[in-house]
Amino acid sequence: MTEFLAATLTGITLGLAAGMAPGPLMTLAITQTVRHGYKEGFLIAAAPLVTDVPIVLTLFFLLRELPGQALGALGMVGALYALFLAYETAKAESVGEAGSATAPASLKKGALANFLSPHPYLFWITVGVPYVLAAHEKSAMAPWGFIAGFYLLLVGSKAGVAALTGRYRGLLTGRAYPYVMRGLALALVIFAILLFREGLHFFSADVQ
Repeated sequence: MTEFLAATLTGITLGLAAGMAPGPLMTLAITQTVRHGYKEGFLIAAAPLVTDVPIVLTLFFLLRELPGQALGALGMVGALYALFLAYETAKAESVGEAGSATAPASLKKGALANFLSPHPYLFWITVGVPYVLAAHEKSAMAPWGFIAGFYLLLVGSKAGVAALTGRYRGLLTGRAYPYVMRGLALALVIFAILLFREGLHFFSADVQ
């Protein structure tokens, strides 16, 4: 039981840190909440539950690190997708407008943004998989405590931000709305640049 509690607390700590870290997924959760309401922000927050399952299972079965070039390519594609989201966000002029007549598709957008980011892969390669394997040596239940605690706070923290944004959504709409959306678009552009730089770093590391 001690190992289970320790693993759960470790997962909670890491999940909160990852969930509150600024990035495309957090920005997208705020953007969709302002644009379409807090339910869409919740769907963005839930995206890791969809994308991380195949990532984690693949890494467990392969038990080896992805080549640096693969992570670099993911980062660059993710940067392009973040730029597309920034363009779509900057175009919105009124609440509920998504730049087209299509549905919000928040879960799809969040899943793509998370899947194309190298961060989930790096976390599970460097921290998640090694910790779970080590914890399993001590207790069969400990890995499940780690995973439950991690995703509870990873998703919960982003959902909490979406809920707060939804609660004060009225302050962000009206005349201020276009400026708020362009500010969020600028944040996405910054994250796109950072993702692209990370991608280049992985490529250069492989060459060396």
